Amino acid sequence: MQRLLGLLAGWAALFSAWAGAQSPVTIAELARLRYGGGMLVAERVLERNPSFTRYLVRYPSDGLRMYGFMNVPNAEGRFPVVIVIHGYVNPATYRTLAYTTRYADSLARAGFVTLHPNLRGHGLSQGSPEQGASRVLYAREILDLAAIVRAQAGRGALEKALPSVGLMGHSMGGGIAQRVAVLDPQIRAVLLYGTMHGDDLKNARQICFVFTNRQRGCDELNTPAQTLAQISPINFYGRIRASVQVHHGTADPQTPYAWAEEICAALRKNQVAHQCFTYPGAGHTFRGSDYTLLMSRAQRFFSQAFRSGG
Repeated sequence: MQRLLGLLAGWAALFSAWAGAQSPVTIAELARLRYGGGMLVAERVLERNPSFTRYLVRYPSDGLRMYGFMNVPNAEGRFPVVIVIHGYVNPATYRTLAYTTRYADSLARAGFVTLHPNLRGHGLSQGSPEQGASRVLYAREILDLAAIVRAQAGRGALEKALPSVGLMGHSMGGGIAQRVAVLDPQIRAVLLYGTMHGDDLKNARQICFVFTNRQRGCDELNTPAQTLAQISPINFYGRIRASVQVHHGTADPQTPYAWAEEICAALRKNQVAHQCFTYPGAGHTFRGSDYTLLMSRAQRFFSQAFRSGG
């Protein structure tokens, strides 16, 4: 019996490795997939205030039930949608209302429907947290959500939503937003804030050697350079059809300011419409006047991007 169990375990490991090898990871592979399907459902009201109503929502992605919250302006009419993507938070301590809630709330008060998904393995969302540097599975969740919004806009829980979708991503969320932007030409605007790099080799080095003391991200350092080149969004910025805005503090200890300079140079090289803003002395998460300026610029950016797109 022990021998049989050992054989079964070996076969399971081989199948898992085969399945992992077959999982789409390159930009070209991901571009061939179809996204969306299913509906976004509001399970209950979390908060009502004079500006917006916050709902606990769920939607399907990759066979999993994903959760998050949605802020819907109380004013009459329909509104563009901004998906706010959170950065890394220890999944064991993550809650539905994460640190990025204040960004979603600020944009909702400015007249946007804001969706704040909890990535797989975070909060109520099913699945296991993604450990690698490229965060391909997280990107698929956002691609599914954006497709659902466009298909369902004007109906059900998205009755007050327009099919216009933008992204705001902080740190890890910025890295995810870059991958989504090169894969989804219908994304209208992308705001990157204290973002991870578009080069996944640099992300893997940072995660392995700086963030986790060689606990995560290190395996990807052994990925052949040619494969990493086909995975990394920065090599596909020419596919981006959205307007892009980059915000980065010069004293960021997590994602170096030099990364923002490199991202902006690559956007310029690929003739992507973009703006890049420097915040002297600001760290990884903005406070005080830096935060106020960030959100003021974000509100104008999304308003102009959605207006110019019709």
